[in-house]
Amino acid sequence: MTSADQRTNAPRPRSSQPWLHQRGEEIQQFGTVRQLPVGLSYDTRMYSCQRLNQVLCDTRILHDLYKKHHWLMRGHTFYQLHLLMDKHADEQLALIDTLAERIQTLGGVAAGDPRHVAEITNVPRPPNGVEEVPAMLSRLLEAHETILEDCHDAAARVQEQGDDGSNDVLVSDVIRTNELEAWFVAEHLVDTPLVHG
Repeated sequence: MTSADQRTNAPRPRSSQPWLHQRGEEIQQFGTVRQLPVGLSYDTRMYSCQRLNQVLCDTRILHDLYKKHHWLMRGHTFYQLHLLMDKHADEQLALIDTLAERIQTLGGVAAGDPRHVAEITNVPRPPNGVEEVPAMLSRLLEAHETILEDCHDAAARVQEQGDDGSNDVLVSDVIRTNELEAWFVAEHLVDTPLVHG
């Protein structure tokens, strides 16, 4: 054994210094699934992860739209809408975690980098600046509808393949939350006079 070998095998001295600038190999590629003992076939898990990642990416964009609109609200309903946008953003954030954990449970890789999410999403990009309030609300409704249409199809397809867990996440969590939020937002676009003459 050479002195270089002895140095490599020698115990490292204890230190509070963090090991900075670490890089590693990619040990699982996006779009693949590991084998986990969850009672579902490889093909089923692969399909479910693809569908769930699409919903995850669209949900992450919807969350960010809610945060953006929370900051940019205007007008006589500012306070009410400012709070509603934040409430919905929090609910979308909970969905993001639920979706990502389901993907990981199936052995997949959840889309985590926002640049990757932007490549995958079906939700159109808003302008960088401020839109009028009805346009912001309408944009949110369109994003909800995009997610809901995809979720209804995905829920039925994963159910056909026997993936009850993914079906439950899509129906009980994503669809129900998005339907309720869409209703709340849509009611702010009804042209009801404040005072009857």
